[in-house]
Amino acid sequence: MFRGVGTAIVTPFKNGELDLEAYERLVRYQLDGGVSALIVLGTTGEAPTVNDDERERLVSKTLEIVDGKIPVIVGAGTNSTEKTLKLVKQAEKLGADGVLIVTPYYNKPTQEGIYQHYKYISERTDLKIIVYNVPGRTGVNVLPETAARIASDLKNVVGIKEANGDIDQIDRTVTLTKSARSDFMVWSGNDDRTFYLLCAGGDGVISVASNVAPKQMSDLCAEFFGGNIERAREIHRKLRPLMKTLFVETNPIPVKAALSLMGYVENELRLPLVSASEKTVELLKGVLRESGLL
Repeated sequence: MFRGVGTAIVTPFKNGELDLEAYERLVRYQLDGGVSALIVLGTTGEAPTVNDDERERLVSKTLEIVDGKIPVIVGAGTNSTEKTLKLVKQAEKLGADGVLIVTPYYNKPTQEGIYQHYKYISERTDLKIIVYNVPGRTGVNVLPETAARIASDLKNVVGIKEANGDIDQIDRTVTLTKSARSDFMVWSGNDDRTFYLLCAGGDGVISVASNVAPKQMSDLCAEFFGGNIERAREIHRKLRPLMKTLFVETNPIPVKAALSLMGYVENELRLPLVSASEKTVELLKGVLRESGLL
């Protein structure tokens, strides 16, 4: 579906409403920075607080601006298989290139339940599907064997966004899924693990940091894929303070504050999330200056 950096893009708000003018500026910043895909309405896009009408407007606006230059992937995961399918069908109708589906949260399905969830959806859509494994948010973990079973059996499930912090599990997921199906892709769901996942044989990152540093994150992957491993490592080390600072509070609180400092969006979130603390803002100013972004 894509190799390199897919930006999990924020959803700008202004006075409680979608700010599509700011959103267009941000999308164009991503395109100019050379990212390989956009992921709309993921965790970073505050999907739980966006209603159906806003969802449709945001996806349509993204497709209009991108105009086929890169894939547009829509976050469609919920903890109900039927509700998830409804969002997948909406994305399909709007013309998205694929969907990102987080594992069901709170109800804690077994490994068999996780497999059946993706099987049910994959049999009812032709869209490309990316599994999103983020145990720290969902309370469930897609084990490497389950990911390999999905890769083997469900042909329109094209890859997994792996946000498990366990490097050993990531390594096993890459090994088992690519043994099951060579074109199955694995993206890091953590910016600071991108370099390591690439070394393990992964395909890139679905990134928060690329909201503020699209070119730098794209360069990291491009240098690695071009065989310039030392240069990729240098970029990783240079960006690491930024990657870490963007998670000192719950994502997307810091990244919205950073984009606000850079003049792209208002520093406005929807409850229950609130704006970054003054301490975080000061930290962000420092790392953005060090990275040449402010």
